[in-house]
Amino acid sequence: MKKQIEILLKSKYLKFIIGLGIIKKIIIILLIIFPLMSSGQNYYVYVASESDDTVSLLKFDENQIKEVERIVVGTYPTEIEGPHGITVDPNGKYWYLSLAHGNPFGKLVKYSTENNEVVDETTLGLFPASMQVSTTTGFLYCVNFNLHGSMKPSSVSVVDPVTMTEITKITTGSMPHGSRMSPDGLFQYSVAMMSGELFEVDALGLEVSRTLDLENKMMKKGEMKSMDDMKSMDDMKSMDDMKSMDDMKHSMVKPTWVIPHPKQNLAYIAGNGSDEVIEVDLDNWEVSDRFKTGKGPYNLEISPDGKLLIGTIKSEGKTAIWNLEDKKLLGEIKNSTSVSHGIAISSDSKYAFISVEGIGGEPGIVDVISLADYKLISSVEVGKQAGGIAFWKQDNL
Repeated sequence: MKKQIEILLKSKYLKFIIGLGIIKKIIIILLIIFPLMSSGQNYYVYVASESDDTVSLLKFDENQIKEVERIVVGTYPTEIEGPHGITVDPNGKYWYLSLAHGNPFGKLVKYSTENNEVVDETTLGLFPASMQVSTTTGFLYCVNFNLHGSMKPSSVSVVDPVTMTEITKITTGSMPHGSRMSPDGLFQYSVAMMSGELFEVDALGLEVSRTLDLENKMMKKGEMKSMDDMKSMDDMKSMDDMKSMDDMKHSMVKPTWVIPHPKQNLAYIAGNGSDEVIEVDLDNWEVSDRFKTGKGPYNLEISPDGKLLIGTIKSEGKTAIWNLEDKKLLGEIKNSTSVSHGIAISSDSKYAFISVEGIGGEPGIVDVISLADYKLISSVEVGKQAGGIAFWKQDNL
């Protein structure tokens, strides 16, 4: 603020102000100074709590994060319908939620950010998970995780969010989970946990354009790592439907998330089973780097300025931050409770909002981490098993 006032005093407008009467001077100066004094920001995020059938709207004023509203979601009061994936459309007018535990199929529900009320809904595939709206096509692309189905290739549902109509399903790999659109909105990237593949979907052509095997080695029966991380995603239902997994090969990498770089033609993948981050060169469509993480990296996001990679280390209850220029680990922050899950980053690259599931009947928590000094600065309790999280907007205090 001091610097802004110094600029004002040196400007050509100062002589104009001096020549005015005292009342007009005071009014003009107040009009200039008050906005400078109100330089703080409010930040808003939505977070879904899978075991509570609620979504929380949170507000962070750069000091403290608070729950503004808790929205009850789902159709059947006696059933847990499992809000899982959540996203806000590019213009900020609507948010979309996947209800994953549908029988037999899950739903996509559209809400207004104006009043957080349902606008429309449509049926998708088995266990719809992460999603985003393309800035180019305007369509929403949602992966069908198929957690409780047979271990076979699943799909990406393409939805017209205006009419809430599913246009098509595009077949991808086994248990596609993490997904994100390219910055230009022309491609959707997703990773399949069990088949260990990265898929590129042509957002205009509505077909898989490229597939990349993220490893050469595959684990056979009896060699797979513990499924504890996967169980924590859905404590309400048994793993009985997954018994067929013992009869097939499984990825050692077990990729859970992919995030394209906002300014470079690269993508980063969380290797949940191999405890690593995998960098993929999208021009040459090949793995260009791998670097180790703590145990069980789960979600990844990149700051909008392209400088930092933020990852949740699910099995250790931590959030890690790397400098993308040299892949140097800048900080590891212990989250407020166990089972670190999702990440949303403010549009000014100042803060990371981390959803932390909690264990059993514990409430979930959202932690706010400063990306300037890599410290946890505020936390708030939300519903049980906090998972999907999405940044909405920021405005002046």
